[in-house]
Amino acid sequence: MNVDPPGSGDADFGDIGEIIRFDVVDHGDGLRVLHAVGELDTLTSPLLQARVAEQLADARSLVIDLSEITFLGSAGLAVLVGAKDDADARSVRLWLVPGSRIAKRALEATGLLGLFQVADDVPEALAAAR
Repeated sequence: MNVDPPGSGDADFGDIGEIIRFDVVDHGDGLRVLHAVGELDTLTSPLLQARVAEQLADARSLVIDLSEITFLGSAGLAVLVGAKDDADARSVRLWLVPGSRIAKRALEATGLLGLFQVADDVPEALAAAR
C-alpha cells in the first residue's frame, strides 16, 4: 500500500511530497514495514510521527526502514525515540533499519542507536520480527 503524506499540495505543506514519501507494506499477521524516503527534518518529522502512530494502532510488529533517508535531523530523531516509547507502551515490537550511512551516523552520534532493535536490512528485520 502506498501512502502519500497528508496535506500533499495543501498550502500548509507545499510540496512536501517531493521531500518525503512513506510506503507501508503489510506482511500479514500484524507485521508492517514503514519505508521512509527522503529528508526527515523539522518540516517532515510530524508526517513520520503521524504515519508511525497509524501503524502502531493495530500492528503487533513494526519495522521502520530508513534505508532511503537522505537527511535525519534532530526532529526526526525525536520522532523515532517517541515511536519507541509508544511501541513499548502498546507492546508492539519495533525494529529499525538504519540502512543509509546518513541515518546510521545520526543515530550513532547521538547515542540513540542502542535504544532500538536494529537490523541491517528489511528481510533481516522481518525474520526477527516474526
